[in-house]
Amino acid sequence: MLKKLFIILIINVLYFSTSVYSQTESLIVEKDTNSLIIDTLQTEKQKKKFTLFKKKDQKDIVKKGISFGPLPVIAFDQDRGFQYGGLLNLYDYGDGSTYPVPRQQWYIEVSAYTKGSQQVFLTYDTKHLIPNVRMSIAATFNHDMAMDFYGFNGYQAVYPADSIKFWSKQKDKTGMPDKYKNAFFRLERYIVTAKADFVGNIWKNKFFWEASYYFSWNKYQSINFDKINKGKKEAEQFHSQTLFEKYQDWGIIPENEIGGGFTSALKAGLMFDTRDFEAAPSKGIWAEGHVLIAPKFMGTTHPYYRYSLTFRHYIPCVKDKLVLAYRLHYRGTIGNYMPYYILPVFSTVGREYDRDGMGGYRTVRGIVRTRVQALDDAFFNVELRWKFVSFKLWKQNIYLGLNAFCDGAISVRYYDVSYRGNGGTAMEDEYKQYISTAKDGLHAAAGGGFRIAINQNFIIAVDYAYPFNKQDGLKGSLYVNTGYLF
Repeated sequence: MLKKLFIILIINVLYFSTSVYSQTESLIVEKDTNSLIIDTLQTEKQKKKFTLFKKKDQKDIVKKGISFGPLPVIAFDQDRGFQYGGLLNLYDYGDGSTYPVPRQQWYIEVSAYTKGSQQVFLTYDTKHLIPNVRMSIAATFNHDMAMDFYGFNGYQAVYPADSIKFWSKQKDKTGMPDKYKNAFFRLERYIVTAKADFVGNIWKNKFFWEASYYFSWNKYQSINFDKINKGKKEAEQFHSQTLFEKYQDWGIIPENEIGGGFTSALKAGLMFDTRDFEAAPSKGIWAEGHVLIAPKFMGTTHPYYRYSLTFRHYIPCVKDKLVLAYRLHYRGTIGNYMPYYILPVFSTVGREYDRDGMGGYRTVRGIVRTRVQALDDAFFNVELRWKFVSFKLWKQNIYLGLNAFCDGAISVRYYDVSYRGNGGTAMEDEYKQYISTAKDGLHAAAGGGFRIAINQNFIIAVDYAYPFNKQDGLKGSLYVNTGYLF
């Protein structure tokens, strides 16, 4: 099934990328390569000529004007299931002088996952609308009917892996306790976000200031298991409390925060960037530091203050072929308070939209989604990227790549999980089953992946990662998506 999905994905991408590029002219520039190529030449005498193992310098097609392509969204995420929908990518290359970097770009996506979530993303990015300032705008809507919730502070939130693994292997699951059904570690979430980011040059187009306005609305509630599993047998339904509801009874989640709230915030920071190419850097450093304030007077329901530090380094090992890349990220809270519903949100400055927090694709591959939530947390990614072949197909510049990686995360400063319930001894005993007093440890996974890059900007990504600890996942995770992780 996955093999069939991947083949369909590649065919659709190649077809649409060649058939719907319009209002575009092509130029030719020199590019050094000794790679395997397929070169199609249009002449009166010979319409097609295929050349393999060509040793001369190859010429890369440069795009001009507007390139656009509506594409079907076909992807897979181990935590969310199969993704389906549609997207539209628009790139404005102007006179071609900035290629492969577009003058401005738009991204629109409407999609859903088979495990119960729907999403809409709108982004716009330009360096030319405001002189000497890069502006990025993003708006998102996400409804997740079964969002992962494993508790706070990593391994302090106990995940009964052995028992769940035992019941998952049983053919007859009618006797499975409700607490071992997937719904126990799920909640329902609605989230709407909007942001406007501005980046300006301070020194030599390497050192920049960053400023942003950020808005979000979060609504959390208990999972509606009957809605998700409509039509299934009654024996498979969920009838007990979820972990999210138990956290409320134990007093870990304050009563006034249960339903979520609004955030209206300002963000400011500095960035140092010497990357040679944003979509797939082969060298350079990209470092950022931000402070976010979300005070009451701006409309924030539960005021909070955060900061974050990110360092990314791209080290060329073999020119244009092999790159060692790594990312280090630290996210901290100013003070001792943070509304729980902000913890699973990973927010960035730039054209990217918000992601879920530590765990899952885009942060820590191979670890179940939102496994690490704390006042202060950190994660890393180390990745070796190899472009092993480059060629042209249907007037598109294409290269294939492989990557090997290791990702990890840890809680640094803990969210308060003290017991504050009033349900008696039985409730307190149950609390002790799911809350550990041990310190959190490293949540890590390793794996490998495959890349198909079209015109250097559109990159199909396939990654597989396996966790080192079964409390971070009982099996490996497969992701089929777009772009490099960072």
